[in-house]
Amino acid sequence: MGVDIAHLRTWIGKTETTADQITPQPMAALAATLDLDASQPPAGAAVPPLWHWLYFLDPRKLSDLAPDGHAKLGAFLPPIPLPRRMWAGSRFEFKHSLRIGETYRRTSTIQDVQHKVGRSGELVFVTIRYEIANEAGVALTEEQDLVYREDAKPGESSRAPQIAPRDAQWQRTVHPSEVLLFRYSALTFNAHRIHYDRKFAGETEGYPGLVVHGPLIATLLLDLLRRHRPQADVVRFQFRAVSPLFDTAPFKVCGNAESGGQRITLWATGPGDALAMTASAAIA
Repeated sequence: MGVDIAHLRTWIGKTETTADQITPQPMAALAATLDLDASQPPAGAAVPPLWHWLYFLDPRKLSDLAPDGHAKLGAFLPPIPLPRRMWAGSRFEFKHSLRIGETYRRTSTIQDVQHKVGRSGELVFVTIRYEIANEAGVALTEEQDLVYREDAKPGESSRAPQIAPRDAQWQRTVHPSEVLLFRYSALTFNAHRIHYDRKFAGETEGYPGLVVHGPLIATLLLDLLRRHRPQADVVRFQFRAVSPLFDTAPFKVCGNAESGGQRITLWATGPGDALAMTASAAIA
């Protein structure tokens, strides 16, 4: 089935809004998952950057899920006829912190749909804009890039990896166990089977192991920043996925503070110093 990009682009401008109260238990559970202090935060405590992904979850019925575990397309997201999905990256502006006990609304808007043909076949890029706000105004905005692509072809060669920088001022080794991936999937209500179903990841998607969530890697990059600059306020952040990481080997999260200290360069690297994710943060 070919890609009818004109039809898919009619989804541009489609919106949906949901509301959620920021409760302490998900934050305590993620802290425990990241091996941090797991005591429940008090009312009024700030939600760390990117931990908003614990909220505004999409409780789809099982009958509304596609075979890969994602929600079936054609409602909010356009009905893209390509089977493999990847979260390619996001860009954020943090205006003020979400707070425990407060209620917010999230407005989601399809901002763009683009069709390209690459080395591996057809690709469709979908950009979604999220705005989270309450009576005090907009707390944060996110632009999220999703990529849909064809199934891997038998014998398809993988692209030579980009080599990560070797001049990290900070670095930490992460062991992506099945338990870590399961917990993060559960906390974010992410049913994508590549993160917990080894048979599906290998036989259907062609991966050598369970795939580490892109948002989890991004969260670990900002966690590295928080460990070394605990008093810093992150005002902007962006990340881009370069190559997948798997539960078959440890990986590293790394960072450098640039001259002046207000801009932080971050990256994740897998086996053989292969670059997996790039990111940057502006702090105050």
